[in-house]
Amino acid sequence: MNHSPDIGDGTRAVRAGLPEPVKHEPTLPGPVFAAHFHLPGDPTGPYTYGRDENPTWTHLEQAISELEAPGGSVETVAFASGMAAISAVAFSQLRAGDAIVLPDDGYQALPLLRERLEAYGVEVRTAPTGGDAQLQVLAGARLLWIETPSNPGLDVCDIRRLVREAHAGGTLVAVDNTLATPLGQRPLELGADFSVASDTKGMTGHGDILLGHVTSGDPELAAGVRRWRKVVGAIPGPMEAWLAHRSLATLQLRIERQCANALVLARALAERDDVSGVRHPGLPGDPSHAVAARQMRRFGSVVSFVLPDRDKAERFLGELRLVEEATSFGGVRSTAERRGRWGGDAVPDGFIRFSVGAEDPEDLLADVLNALDTVRRQAGH
Repeated sequence: MNHSPDIGDGTRAVRAGLPEPVKHEPTLPGPVFAAHFHLPGDPTGPYTYGRDENPTWTHLEQAISELEAPGGSVETVAFASGMAAISAVAFSQLRAGDAIVLPDDGYQALPLLRERLEAYGVEVRTAPTGGDAQLQVLAGARLLWIETPSNPGLDVCDIRRLVREAHAGGTLVAVDNTLATPLGQRPLELGADFSVASDTKGMTGHGDILLGHVTSGDPELAAGVRRWRKVVGAIPGPMEAWLAHRSLATLQLRIERQCANALVLARALAERDDVSGVRHPGLPGDPSHAVAARQMRRFGSVVSFVLPDRDKAERFLGELRLVEEATSFGGVRSTAERRGRWGGDAVPDGFIRFSVGAEDPEDLLADVLNALDTVRRQAGH
């Protein structure tokens, strides 16, 4: 069911992807578990085999399309994970001899993607997200991969500028929009060819589903991505797809609260002398704020900062009572981790990536400040 592009984010989130009402039927039909469908005669119609399509995916994909481009004509393809979505764009579009530009400060698994692409004869170039540095290595590339805000450093690049320069040279643009979600940023409206996300994070928001999606306004590009999903079988389970669709109804509520909480926390951290390198695009003093304010509608739920060393960072995490020490981000329960423990990010040993949840801000702030104060007192003895 399509809705007016003029309705609010909350209204759209609770209505997106719902089928036309049918008497005595549920508003959101339950998950369809089917490896095959009744198919007499010629194999035509929307549902033929369970690796190709599923009615539960259809509802979810329509819902995400409405969020990614309200009122627009776009197609979404759902995947089993964010990396499946990322891989689908790269491997459906690139051939031996092509070049791709990746951020060198992006998601930790991108080096694994680079390794595979290079093994298949694709040239991989890298540059930082900040300062639109990817433009310096763009010439002749088939695909530009943008991640903004970047994970975990929270740098931002100018999507409109990069798209303009890329398209002028015949380069496609994909934007990893995981951190912002469509409620924070709409890459397709900024000119990108693909909007990609790990829906494991903010889109579903409860830390219990692995999922991803690719949305494109170009039917041919979307068909290529859909074909790749069929070939490799990186399909979402119907239960996961149904739970994701159900979770979208609270997307605006969750994102509003989490983004507001993140800004409260970032402001408090920025005032402390035992914390350095506080980054959040919503802070007026953040290096990325000016660009972020031009293209983002909400600034995200992640805050990063640096404690003096590994020991203090780990003691800080150990003192938290309302915050889970876990990887990933975007959930309703706050999580934090010392990002350097994975070894793949160019960050200091004391670098903390903090995913701000939907707790009462007073409680969350008190917990964080108490943990910092405790670590400071321990260091003074």
